[in-house]
Amino acid sequence: MGFALWVDKEMTWAQGTHEYRPMGVAIISVSDYYRQRDFHSRRKTPSRDRRLFVGFFASLAHMNEYLDARRKGKVRRKVPGRAMAIE
Repeated sequence: MGFALWVDKEMTWAQGTHEYRPMGVAIISVSDYYRQRDFHSRRKTPSRDRRLFVGFFASLAHMNEYLDARRKGKVRRKVPGRAMAIE
């Protein structure tokens, strides 16, 4: 599994793959958590805007952990060329 995540002020988008098959895209509120059933193949990502792109995640759990830490203010900013960290 692998997921790319984009975050806006009110919404988040995730594009996922499962064993090299596209899962599609899920769109949720920044206050919600991702579930596998949220992904649909017909949805599109937000124009791949680099300002909104957060990074890649290995699982839904890691993505949800990041979103939870972000809501609590425990995410350190991304440094170019390095992964972001959750404190």
